[in-house]
Amino acid sequence: MKIALIGSRGIPACYGGYETLMEELAPRLVERGHRVTVYCRSHYTPKDLHVYRGVELVVLPTIRTKHLDTPVHTLMSCLHAAQRDFDVALVVNGANAWSVPLLRSAEIRVALHVDGIERQRAKWGWFGRSVYALSERLATWVPDVLITDAQTVRDYYLRTQGADSSIITYGVEPQPEDPGETLGRLGLEPRRYFLYVSRFEPENNPHRVSEAYRQVPGDIPLVMVGGAPYAEPFVRSFTENADPRVLFPGPIYGRGYRELLSHSLAYVHATEVGGTHPALVEAMGYGNAVVVNDTPENREVAGEAAMFFRIADSASLVAALTQAVEGARDLQPLRLRSRQRAQQEYSWDRVTDLYEALLTRIARDD
Repeated sequence: MKIALIGSRGIPACYGGYETLMEELAPRLVERGHRVTVYCRSHYTPKDLHVYRGVELVVLPTIRTKHLDTPVHTLMSCLHAAQRDFDVALVVNGANAWSVPLLRSAEIRVALHVDGIERQRAKWGWFGRSVYALSERLATWVPDVLITDAQTVRDYYLRTQGADSSIITYGVEPQPEDPGETLGRLGLEPRRYFLYVSRFEPENNPHRVSEAYRQVPGDIPLVMVGGAPYAEPFVRSFTENADPRVLFPGPIYGRGYRELLSHSLAYVHATEVGGTHPALVEAMGYGNAVVVNDTPENREVAGEAAMFFRIADSASLVAALTQAVEGARDLQPLRLRSRQRAQQEYSWDRVTDLYEALLTRIARDD
């Protein structure tokens, strides 16, 4: 098949879940004999990079603002793709449903991945929430198939829109790293730091985690990896005057990220919105003890392989982290359950199998 992947920032991945999905999925599809094109944003992927790991890259401009970056780039990508002879397209982000008819008019079959329930994210004002609310309805009838990444999100679309979907999660392929430059630069010792990784957005609760850590005893650092474009005031609100044990190294990718995942005492996951979060899946795949906010979506991912807390109750987070500090030597069974669950449920090869089967089916549908 000739496959277009549209809606992410592009590859090589150095931002979030959609970008990681593209980087992991596209080369695997190429290895299976398909011709794959990933549409990339000019402020993200170098303009002179045309091929990456056997994947064709089309780098297009956009309007780089909070509300226009994604829809404008996707519109331009769909206009470009409609002029080519793709068999099928995978479009990510429910807000991009508006551009799907351009592909359908060119007789390109489309699978739309809506991720979580975007309009619940606190970063969106009334306009953003309204757009996503309308996109939810549009997403149920413009593509050939709807993709969700968790049972809870599938249930939401069934309940609110009467629309079924195919569940395909994210994956992980652990590549452990020895302690090296990143731990040295941050002054960290193996198994003597907590790790938090996410975009610094309100529904991911970096502010609550940072504040709660003031009450955790001991001298173990908390490394909060991440950042957020267009959210500087919010980020300053919890990074300035934070507990001195809390480190904010900014976004870290590639080998440095793998190094941090390979040696943390425990991983803290505090999200409230979304389906299957790639960062949690990756932390589990690397055999971390995971301390997880107790939501239906997060329980669906972590199962019995986590210590749970309630983000609205800071005392429960403090208690879980204190337990990890005081029982550091007893975390090994939790790490083993975490790794085993990731191996069984969240393999990138399994994810690729599911995408390949789905895309093949809709491409051949008459």
